[in-house]
Amino acid sequence: MNNISFLDLKLAPEILRAVTETGYTTPTPIQAQAIPLVLEGCDLMAGAQTGTGKTAAFVLPMLQKLMPFASASPSPARHPVRALVLVPTRELAIQVEASVKTYAKHSHLRSLVVFGGVDIKTQTPHLRGGVEILVATPGRLLDHIEQKSVQLNQVQMLVLDEADRMLDMGFMPDLKRILALLPKQRQNLMFSATFSNEIKRLSSEFLVDPKLIEVARSNATSANVTQKVYLVGHGEKHDLLAQLLRGDDAKQALVFTKTKLTASRIARQLQREGFAADAIHGDKSQLERMQALDAFKSGKVTVLIATDVAARGLDIDQLPMVINYEIPSAAEDYVHRIGRTGRAGAFGNAISLVSPDEEKYLAEIEKLIKCQIERAEPLPPVKPVVRPVERPVERHAPRADYPVRSHTPHHSVSKRPVHDAWFNKPYEPSVSTQVKETPLVVQSVKPVSQIPALFMRRKPAESNE
Repeated sequence: MNNISFLDLKLAPEILRAVTETGYTTPTPIQAQAIPLVLEGCDLMAGAQTGTGKTAAFVLPMLQKLMPFASASPSPARHPVRALVLVPTRELAIQVEASVKTYAKHSHLRSLVVFGGVDIKTQTPHLRGGVEILVATPGRLLDHIEQKSVQLNQVQMLVLDEADRMLDMGFMPDLKRILALLPKQRQNLMFSATFSNEIKRLSSEFLVDPKLIEVARSNATSANVTQKVYLVGHGEKHDLLAQLLRGDDAKQALVFTKTKLTASRIARQLQREGFAADAIHGDKSQLERMQALDAFKSGKVTVLIATDVAARGLDIDQLPMVINYEIPSAAEDYVHRIGRTGRAGAFGNAISLVSPDEEKYLAEIEKLIKCQIERAEPLPPVKPVVRPVERPVERHAPRADYPVRSHTPHHSVSKRPVHDAWFNKPYEPSVSTQVKETPLVVQSVKPVSQIPALFMRRKPAESNE
């Protein structure tokens, strides 16, 4: 299986052409084992380390099996949903559907992605126009089903990607509702980086005599990722994070936190310190999350702070570093976090900042991955940056040699900028700017009888009549 190429997998010429254009010639181990079994029509339960090509392992055979149904007809009736891919997060949904479009660009197969967080009305016309491959998050798919904008009665293939994450996020009731609407005669594929006991129970409910593939030890981390742990106090984490981000290896870094509030706070602090940083989490709108992700992929943002909602959906080529600002309480999430680096044969670094109250979680992680993570030596302290104190701008009356505009009163201050050279000269007010001080004289109050008649109210003249 190690010497085979994509030509040996009996894929359609249109699909092989798209694969060649992406630069791939040799399938990864998960692809080499999964594609033939999917083409045979077997139910499949596949586990592999993240970043090893799981998406192409089910997309390529899916396209191959749907090629007979490809049609250039504009009629929606000629494009019913024949393959359904369910994913837990919006980012992963976008990533999977982008792979489908890449590999199907030379065929007439249509695809669409639907997820929450955006106006459902923008998705409905495209969905009613007909697609063969639908990638969706469970909640938004049920919304479309209730609005009768999609029919699932002709689905031939069902894929659950990152199935363990779906269970962690509480999608089990939604999954059961969707499974009840699908035809009983269909092919089922389950792909995940980790296999827990709950996942095995789920597979027994909807997989029929599945083939099991594990190209690596369950819950193992990639050998291309160098893992380190810094034991540090909670109050010292931010300073250490800033030091690591200024290092030569941190050209771009993905920083994980537990909470949305912490992610936003760290992003603001790093921005004030001069880093091109942004945050991505569930409280941000879909547009904001996509803009932050696009900026990170293009290199405009060099530090992206994310919660675990982004751990499964980020696919950045050549990402050199992942930093766990807070290690996860669920050991399986650690595997997914550091799987964002060291992808597709590249090398990466995974650094975890562990405070004393998090050491129990570190022990669970090491137990899961069956190895001890290297403890790094403390970094030398960095000298504090001394910033010059900004001198407050003093307001002075206008100088005689700097004429005031005609419309400006003589007692007001000119709005023109004050040059530094002016501060080095003694201020000599001109005659026009001097204020004459008049002493205040308090006079005694005279009785009414002594007030001059000029200021008295005259009585009307008496009439002689």
